[in-house]
Amino acid sequence: MARSTSWYARDAAPGIILLGATALSFLLNNSFAGDAFRALLDADISIPLGDFTANTTLAKFIKNALMAVFFLYVGLELKRECIEGPFRNPREAALPAMGALGGMAAPALIYLAIAAFLHPAGGPEYARGWAIPTATDIAFAIGVLSLLGSRVPSGLRLFLLALAIADDLGAILVIAVFYSASVSLAASIAAASIFIALMAMNRLGVTRLWPYVAGGVALWVAMAGSGVSPTLAGVLTALAVPMRRPDGGSPLIDAEHALKGPVQLGVMPVFALAVAGVAVEGPGLAAALAHPVSLGVAFGLLVGKPLGIVAFTWAGAMVLKQKPPCAWPHLVGVALIAGVGFTMSLFVGALAFPDHPDLAAPVRFGVIGGSFLSAAVGLLLLNVVLPRGRAPDPRTSLSADEDLAESRGVLQDND
Repeated sequence: MARSTSWYARDAAPGIILLGATALSFLLNNSFAGDAFRALLDADISIPLGDFTANTTLAKFIKNALMAVFFLYVGLELKRECIEGPFRNPREAALPAMGALGGMAAPALIYLAIAAFLHPAGGPEYARGWAIPTATDIAFAIGVLSLLGSRVPSGLRLFLLALAIADDLGAILVIAVFYSASVSLAASIAAASIFIALMAMNRLGVTRLWPYVAGGVALWVAMAGSGVSPTLAGVLTALAVPMRRPDGGSPLIDAEHALKGPVQLGVMPVFALAVAGVAVEGPGLAAALAHPVSLGVAFGLLVGKPLGIVAFTWAGAMVLKQKPPCAWPHLVGVALIAGVGFTMSLFVGALAFPDHPDLAAPVRFGVIGGSFLSAAVGLLLLNVVLPRGRAPDPRTSLSADEDLAESRGVLQDND
């Protein structure tokens, strides 16, 4: 059956909607409705969970609950890629994984050099944001690359997809290790017990999805009280969802496909609407743009990402004796586009400085500015170096590339 060609099914749609949500967030924050909009985000809400009621604000609900759904989707994608996708073959996974490692290390070092070491007054407070420029927004980055259409070789698109997936795995580990509060032993034991029960269901052959959904909600509640970011409950739940049923069907892929639209067209834009905008006024705008945190994040994304990805990919190709996934100018261009951090970077920024609302504006300007410049420079470079007049490639969508990645691997099509 032919794939949908509706506008919202195209690769660029999530990025366009995210841009619209970001613009709307800035508009609301800086209009006559700004106070009402911020009051809405700070409004108290109660969520009944059986005999337990969770009291929170709308903004925290979006950050902790809706983003848990986002991480569930990311976790499902990661598991699929590791079992039946390109990461099932360690040799195929090594090169994009090396690139992702460099794409995390170099931005972190550049951020620290600008935001902390070259601005001693910030000290350890600014240093907590080192992971903000290390993330790549998969949907946004692929959407940007899709603007070049059939001129993009499928091998290059697949390399960016694999790189971003490995990057997401790194971001999940960073959040778990470095951005957890003081841990409650009792709640952690409860969370561990629920996760073990979910994995036991998998081993016992439970393939219906609703028990995993129920267990995931319980795991989220336990982790919310443990001090670990409850969004990681989504990833842990995804790890327990079975890949295959006895009839050959896939509960995991069913769940991933069911979540793709709501996450990319709903959860991510709502998150951007809630956290991307900030109220700015004359001198305050200039101070936010020139803030060490803003500059560290922006230069980490714009300079650190491509520098680290290209350097580590080159080193990996030399050590592993593999040919690069594409021509080097093409790799530089796609490495620049990997500097589109956006959703993941904004999320890490919210975790890094929860007690410093004065740093919200620098973080957001750094993420948005660095992501925009990375996308623009990457597109400009690729527009120059990619050959024109390529025959239309049937694998021009992210969904098609995911199917190809499952069957062939990311480095076997370097046209």
